[in-house]
Amino acid sequence: MSAHVQMSPWEVLLILGAVVLVLARWLPLRLRAPVGVAAAAAVAGSGAVLGVLGLRWQMVPVLAGAALALPFAVTPLLGARTGRVARRAPWWLALPGSVACLALIAGGPAAAWALPTPVFPEPSGRFAVGTSVLELTDPERPETATAAPEDRRTVVAQFWYPARTGGKDTGHAQYLGRTQHEARVVSDALADYAGLPGILLDGLPRARTHASFDVPVAGEGERFPVVLFSPGLGGVRTQNTAWAEELAGHGYVVVGLDHPYDSAAVVLADGRTIRTKVSATGDDAEDEKRAAGWTAVRAADLSFVRTQLDRIHNGEIAGPLTGHLDTGRVAAAGHSLGGAAALQAARQDPRFAAVIDLDGAPHDPAPQPYPQPVLALTQAIGPDTDPEYIPRLTRVLSLGTATGYRLTVPGAGHLTFTDAPLYLPPLPSLVGSLDRTAGPRITAAASLAFLDSTLRNTPGDPAPALSAYGTLVVHHPGQDPKSAA
Repeated sequence: MSAHVQMSPWEVLLILGAVVLVLARWLPLRLRAPVGVAAAAAVAGSGAVLGVLGLRWQMVPVLAGAALALPFAVTPLLGARTGRVARRAPWWLALPGSVACLALIAGGPAAAWALPTPVFPEPSGRFAVGTSVLELTDPERPETATAAPEDRRTVVAQFWYPARTGGKDTGHAQYLGRTQHEARVVSDALADYAGLPGILLDGLPRARTHASFDVPVAGEGERFPVVLFSPGLGGVRTQNTAWAEELAGHGYVVVGLDHPYDSAAVVLADGRTIRTKVSATGDDAEDEKRAAGWTAVRAADLSFVRTQLDRIHNGEIAGPLTGHLDTGRVAAAGHSLGGAAALQAARQDPRFAAVIDLDGAPHDPAPQPYPQPVLALTQAIGPDTDPEYIPRLTRVLSLGTATGYRLTVPGAGHLTFTDAPLYLPPLPSLVGSLDRTAGPRITAAASLAFLDSTLRNTPGDPAPALSAYGTLVVHHPGQDPKSAA
């Protein structure tokens, strides 16, 4: 569904009216007036409604094309009012103008296709999806990104969880934030971080997800395994919403984290907005040193939130998830730098039972053996891929004392494993060559196969299920890695 152009009925009416307005000039003279008037009315009416509801920038070229065609369409009316016969410009002069107007109008749906408002895939699990947000402060850990000695490390955590079926009727949460203001701030910050004009991502604050805020948890006292998620460098807690909702629909609680001063923008409960302080220097050695520092902070964030899960489950921190967290079955996960943080957090904290690394190169300066099974999903390896990426990842996976899996997904790019394919232009250099929904679907399916095996102890080897999605290399403890493709 999301691979198609997403437009409202009013936008469709605006485009059709504009096209007819251009073509009216080529109709027989007796039809030009009624057709032109009807088309002009459609454009004016739909444009007015969209102006009230919120006009997307993608519709601006449609209005421009209609405005250029309007004088030619209403000329017969002006001639009739003055009693003179309306004259048409020669066809060889009118044709380039009509083509130019149609090209402008076509730019509207083309832009809506390239940069759509994301439509999230319907979760396929048996549960509805609820969501809740908590702000968590670690009183024992100073905030190293500021000079104020009283500042303590604070993270914002968003939970996606299995909800009662009735939760689907309570209204769906918007993407990127709890409020329209937060969603707009985060959207603008993401665009700024990517070096894009904010208007290009104006569809993000309009998007709605499949989760409902603070609805009751499914089951009567049922406890669900937990997956903590750290986003990519400059990313935000909601960047993998499609993945999180799919996992929640299958009975997992997913917790996405905002890392202040690293995430593009973090909006706190007191109204403050913390923008990223992350920056590259261009010096490889210095940038690796900085990446190692950011990874260490994120790994500590993951362990801190892991500790808070016990307090949430016990009711010390109020919320809908009291009594519903299986804190003995918790996985660390992340994308890009977040994947590196998940690996490091697991190495440092044995309370994590498994790790999912979504295309993240390790930055642990002192990698050591760790006991957790790992699933590492990687982009398709090509000539532009960092040549140190796979060797570095392989060295870390080989340190595991449990079985590890490295799955390379054909056609995948670095952002394939996020929500980005749902709203960025489908260019291989940006989001890989898979269609808009294939990336989130494969990421979730592979994650579920791995999590069911490691957190739920589902009988059987997950390798056959994983190998269906790409080239699988299995790292058995103490053995050379073997391909399962």
